[in-house]
Amino acid sequence: MRLEDLRPSPGAVKDKRRRGRGPGSGLGKTSGRGHKGQKSRGSSKVEPWFEGGQTPLQRRLPKRGFKNINKRIYAVVNVRTLEEKFDEGEEVTPELLLERGVIKNILDGVKILGDGEITKPLVVKAHVFSRSAREKIEKVGGKVEVI
Repeated sequence: MRLEDLRPSPGAVKDKRRRGRGPGSGLGKTSGRGHKGQKSRGSSKVEPWFEGGQTPLQRRLPKRGFKNINKRIYAVVNVRTLEEKFDEGEEVTPELLLERGVIKNILDGVKILGDGEITKPLVVKAHVFSRSAREKIEKVGGKVEVI
């Protein structure tokens, strides 16, 4: 059997309904749309949110808040996690954090926060550091590099 020999089984494919082809077809004249009205017209598309000329819901509700289009969302990692997942003297990069499953994705960058304690000197490369995280890493002899 070849690809071009494939055919649907008999009776599986029905003919397209031919509308507006006379009264004998059962769908002549108004073609199953009824008489007049918005849905009988040529384009006949009524959007799901359209409320028949009434002021739509999205315009009746008040606008709330502010959406900052420049907001940065960081993947957050605590110093405690670095202590658990990395060995002494190791270089910590966003790619390595991703690889080891510490973060799910890098987003707009990686931010290191100072929650927890660290005892190993590490070389940490990230986009942003909190002041406490920077102090804790440097206090144990580690190095902080901003990407």
